[in-house]
Amino acid sequence: MKILVKALFLLALAPLASSAQKKLVQYVKPIIGTAKMGHTFPGATVPFGAVQLSPDTDTIPYAVGGKYNPDVYKYCSGYQYSDKTIVGFSHTHFSGTGHSDLGDLLIMPTVGSIQMNPGTADHPENGYRSRFNHENEQAEANYYKVKLDEKDILAELTTSTRVGFHRYTFPKTDDAHIIFDLTAGIYNYDEKNVWTVVRVVNDTLITGFRQTSGWARTRTVYFAMAFSKPFKSYGSKNGEQNQVYRGFWRKFNQTENFPDLAGRKLRMHFDFSTASSEQLQVKFAISPVSMRNALQNMQQEVPHWNFDRVRQEGQNLWENELNKIIVDVPTQEDKINFYTAMYHAALMPTVYMDVNGEYKGLDQEVYQVKGFTNYTSFSLWDTFRAFHPYLNLINQSRNADMVASMMAHYQQSVLPMLPIWSHYANDNWCMSGYHSVSVIADAILKGVYKGDAIAALDACVKTANSRNYEGIGYYIDKGYLPSEYSGTSVSNTLEYAYDDWCIAQLAKKLGRTEIYNTFIKRAGSWKNVYDPGIGFMRPKMADGTFKKDFDVLKTDGQGFIEGNAWNFSLYVPHDPEGMMAVMGGKARLERYLDSLFSMHLPDEFFAHTEDITREGIIGNYVHGNEPAHHVAYLYNIVGQPRKTQEKIRMILKNQYHNGPDGLGGNDDCGQMSAWYIFSSLGFYPLAPASDEYWLGSPAVKSALIQLGNGKTLRVQAINQSDKNVHVKKVMFNGKLVEGMRLKHSDVARGGDLVYYMER
Repeated sequence: MKILVKALFLLALAPLASSAQKKLVQYVKPIIGTAKMGHTFPGATVPFGAVQLSPDTDTIPYAVGGKYNPDVYKYCSGYQYSDKTIVGFSHTHFSGTGHSDLGDLLIMPTVGSIQMNPGTADHPENGYRSRFNHENEQAEANYYKVKLDEKDILAELTTSTRVGFHRYTFPKTDDAHIIFDLTAGIYNYDEKNVWTVVRVVNDTLITGFRQTSGWARTRTVYFAMAFSKPFKSYGSKNGEQNQVYRGFWRKFNQTENFPDLAGRKLRMHFDFSTASSEQLQVKFAISPVSMRNALQNMQQEVPHWNFDRVRQEGQNLWENELNKIIVDVPTQEDKINFYTAMYHAALMPTVYMDVNGEYKGLDQEVYQVKGFTNYTSFSLWDTFRAFHPYLNLINQSRNADMVASMMAHYQQSVLPMLPIWSHYANDNWCMSGYHSVSVIADAILKGVYKGDAIAALDACVKTANSRNYEGIGYYIDKGYLPSEYSGTSVSNTLEYAYDDWCIAQLAKKLGRTEIYNTFIKRAGSWKNVYDPGIGFMRPKMADGTFKKDFDVLKTDGQGFIEGNAWNFSLYVPHDPEGMMAVMGGKARLERYLDSLFSMHLPDEFFAHTEDITREGIIGNYVHGNEPAHHVAYLYNIVGQPRKTQEKIRMILKNQYHNGPDGLGGNDDCGQMSAWYIFSSLGFYPLAPASDEYWLGSPAVKSALIQLGNGKTLRVQAINQSDKNVHVKKVMFNGKLVEGMRLKHSDVARGGDLVYYMER
């Protein structure tokens, strides 16, 4: 039998060897997810790069008339595929988030009369923006190209880790300009720019910084910008109005050829003469620390003016990243979905340190990295579920560095707390739970993080005991978060309980019995918000009674964040069997799951929840948001693994495709994509910080996964087809897999995982 299996593997790996010789970057389509609510960006970046150089397509303000403008939500990544104009190309973006910031330091090439405002989508000719057509747009890994119709300019973008490289092909003109807008930003409003500084060092080099107060309260980005040819003149405009104190800088004419500028609303223009089809290039480096470091980043990473070399070097980095998993899949569309998912799962978090190892810490002091790469932008409410476990499987050293970055964050915090949702030397405190403890515990328990495990556990405990943060004190005292004190009291309680279980697992591993006993008890707190009278999780009041006015279908105002009671009542990933027991057993849970996937959720029940849209819903199952990502796998514990297999394959087909609207919801910094990768391979980390993967139905024919240290996991689905979605049996290294679960400790050693498929 072993000889037969080995022979089958050799046959299966033959197409993998052939496909490995082809460039995998050709299957990456960054345009996927740029329409509707995917919130991805199409521009250029390298894996986990500090610079994400991408087009922004409008200037929608965060507020109108002093109130939140809901239209801004479409622009979390700065780009919406349905738009017809491009405002410019900025250097920092989030991928797939449901809130935003960044969009720093926007550049736009123009010709003709100088216009120092962006204009409008209806009348781009009144500003520096331009119409464009998707037929003249090309997005690849680390390369973006578009024709700016209004200006007859071809724009091309590529990057290194810390440097954005622009190449603009101009027509013949004496009025070519590069507009540099320091006021532009994503989720922008008038008070967001705290201060900007520009120093014109010479006729090809500009340095400066921008400080903002937005989602990140105190965020500073330093820059150095170099032109491939000298500009012949330059000027600026400060849009500040009615400033009472003007100082004595007014002695200078600062609007024309003045090299030392500062203000809150600065825009600049740099002027050139160009021959027909002349290429003007711009290198733009950023730093979290200083202008000097930004210039050093540029000089070290891109010391030349060879755009195509930078593009190729970046694509080589992507090729190395994508080659960690070589798949043979049924269709070209499947291959595009898979490798674009791997691409999206390598955009964030981003490198947050300069080439000399310096970065700005949470306390706004400058630190020198010792022994790790520092990262920022941790969307932990999303990414703890599958993204970080995915890195623990194929990119261990990078995830170890991310844990080290979280520990540095903790050490710099005066609270002190581990990150909740951190970016750019800040914590923006978005979403609920303290899920850094899940990431840390999972990395230590899987042998990925080699740092001080005792110190990490102490940081987890300190964070979980931060009584003044989002009702943790009430939760500790009562065993649940009362509804009076939080609009998301139920989901907070459920997430705290899971995180506490993670702490308990880590404490058990390290022999800290007292901590284990405390937190394993807290891990059972989910039971305190389950109402057996209605069979759902439900808000509970401080007096111990359940909230009377309650609707299990509504997604807002019912005690949950980005979901309803139907989805969140299944959120006990650390104790699914216990959850099943209180719900009434296997038959009851099976009926519940059947109803979840088959019932219809009318629009009225999520009309006021901007993160949930019809595209991300199957029945009442909300795949477009993360809290239900484990739910399809729960059929395994009711004795119906075939239903898990059917649902997984249905979700893969229904929620992911190759179009601009190819994601059913926010990609959320790679979580949606990591779910796709795991589920396509046939297994999923239902409860990170456990040693288990739960089995589903693989969508690949075969896969070769590089586990590091020369070890590989070879996955094969024998008799794979669209109709053969059920798994007859699973063999791992020649042994039958029982209970529809695999141990990570076994998988990490590598070997052969074989699924036998049937109708």
